[in-house]
Formats: sequence, structure tokens, C-alpha cells
Amino acid sequence: MIENFAFKDKYDINDLLHIMKCLRAPGGCPWDAEQTHESIKKNLIEETYEVIEAINKKDRELLLEELGDLLMQVVFHAEIENEIDSFDFDDVCNGVCQKLVERHPHVFGSVNVESVDDVLSNWDAIKRKSKGQSKGSVPMLSIPRELPALMRADKVQQKAKKLGFDWPSIDGAFDKVIEETNELRDAIASGDKENTSMELGDLLFSIVNVSRFLDIDCEEALTSSTDKFIARFQKLEELAKERNIDLESASLTEMDKLWDEIKLN
Repeated sequence: MIENFAFKDKYDINDLLHIMKCLRAPGGCPWDAEQTHESIKKNLIEETYEVIEAINKKDRELLLEELGDLLMQVVFHAEIENEIDSFDFDDVCNGVCQKLVERHPHVFGSVNVESVDDVLSNWDAIKRKSKGQSKGSVPMLSIPRELPALMRADKVQQKAKKLGFDWPSIDGAFDKVIEETNELRDAIASGDKENTSMELGDLLFSIVNVSRFLDIDCEEALTSSTDKFIARFQKLEELAKERNIDLESASLTEMDKLWDEIKLN
């Protein structure tokens, strides 16, 4: 048990840092004390998605709570490093502040910009310089492999576009989808599973290209389609129940008829 802890009606960031130290200290929480970066990395991902959920729901009360949970994860990781005298939360804050000042010379310096495109161009140029990156594949390699695959594909394609390696119009991207679809069919027919996997990936990559030309977030588009599928399947279950159809024993043809009926309504 931690002695002399000061309970408050309103806590701030310094209190959060202190509480995390208490949780990790002798007499604190055994679970918190034994955690490592690796053991809690999934928590960081989960909390990030819960923030996104709150934003999508436009729920400000939930957003307040989830942002706190996400901030706690940052504090947790910083405290783990602080315990081995590597860096602490202040160093994290210093690093991001310096980065923001450096990459916004139009705000904190004398650089003039005319548009958002100018801002983004400056940001990329400064980022490449600070990281010692050339304009080749290095920026692509800097994109984390751990990102969701569709998001990573989009970011890689954006980098390629800045190098001039892009279709002049969406027509080329569409043609590539058709080409990759045919190659996938050939791979399936060959029975080569490894090649089929590669061709399926190529098809997905080409579809991301189309979404980029349309300025549509492919992650959001797929999420919406998945939501739509679930909603329609729920209606299919309701309709089957109304008509005394047992879905477990129903044929695919019977279910397809129900599905088509639902799509028309």
C-alpha cells in the first residue's frame, strides 16, 4: 500500500505521472509492476481504436474517457524507460514539441505558405532532411510494417506518387485491377497456394490504388461495407424466422433469394 497518497477532486498530468510511479513501485500494483513494452503493446492498439470509436460515435463523454486511457498508455511506456534512466515523459514531450516547431516554419519561423499543399510539401521535405532520407525507397521503408495493411499500402503509394511513379488517371488504376484479377484467377487454377496468396495481395494493393484516386479512405470503405453486411445478415435472420426457414439447414439458393430480397428493400 502506498502511504500518504493525496486524494484530489481534480488531478493533472503531474498527478498521472506520480500515480503511474506508485503503481510500479514496491507496495504498488503487482500487475502494473511486472509489465513491459511488449506485454502492453496490444493495450496501446486497443485504446487507440477505442478513441476512434468514440470519435465515430460523436460521443464527447466517451472521447474524454478514451483519450485519458490512451494518455495513460503513453505515460506507462515512458515510465518503463524512466526506470532504467533511458528517457522520461518530459523527454517525450520535448521531442514532439521540437518536432512541431521544426516542421511548422510558417508558424514559428519566416517561411511563407500559400496553401495546405505547401504546408504538406514543407513537412515532407523537413521530415526527410531530419531523418536523413533521400527521395527514393527510404521513405517507404520508414512506414511501419505494423500498420493495418490497407493503410500501409495507401501510404506507400502516396510516397511513390511524390516520386512521379503513378498512373496519370484512374483509368490505369482500374485496368490494373482487371489485370490482377485475371492473374489471381490463373493462380487459383494452377493450385499454387503461395502464388495465389501473392496475387491476392497484388489485387488488394491495386484496389487501394483506385481508392486513392477517388480520395476515399479504403479502411473506412471496407469498415462500412462490413457494417452493411452484418446489418443485412441480421435482416436475413429475421426474415428467415418470419418464414419459418431454418438457416442451418437452408440451401445457399434459399439464402441467396432472401439476401436479394433484402438488398432490394
